[in-house]
Amino acid sequence: MVAYLGLGSNLGDRPAEIGRAVQALSALGRVAAVSALYETEPEGGAQEPRYINAAVRLETELAARALLQACLGIERARGRIRPADKRKAPRIIDIDLLLYSAEVLDEPGLSVPHPALLARPFVRIPLAEVALPGLRHPQSGDALDRSEPDATVRRIG
Repeated sequence: MVAYLGLGSNLGDRPAEIGRAVQALSALGRVAAVSALYETEPEGGAQEPRYINAAVRLETELAARALLQACLGIERARGRIRPADKRKAPRIIDIDLLLYSAEVLDEPGLSVPHPALLARPFVRIPLAEVALPGLRHPQSGDALDRSEPDATVRRIG
């Protein structure tokens, strides 16, 4: 299966944390593509450090739930702490399962495609870089292999 993952970090050596996450993801399948790094402000004007974001195309034999659990394990191993009240908080690494082939899943703790995928330029822009030609959102049909530029998403490096 082809899965698309969104990565983000706003603590520590952000580019290095993204790199470490990509390396860890390689144990879950074949990392077929990695986007450039993009810097963005935190959502909603939160007073926290800027984010570095990227996207990965991963070819994996793991089921969607197993892939999500493995990604959460990578986050924990890197020191990610999730607040008990589920609020947004700075993070050393965040790995979101954006798409899992063309599947639509809505289960407790697992929603694919990611519910905020279409609304977030910091996800859509790197995703378009790694998307296979013709990739479409499985529910809306929106093209995901291209994305409009956005002034809030700055390519770095």
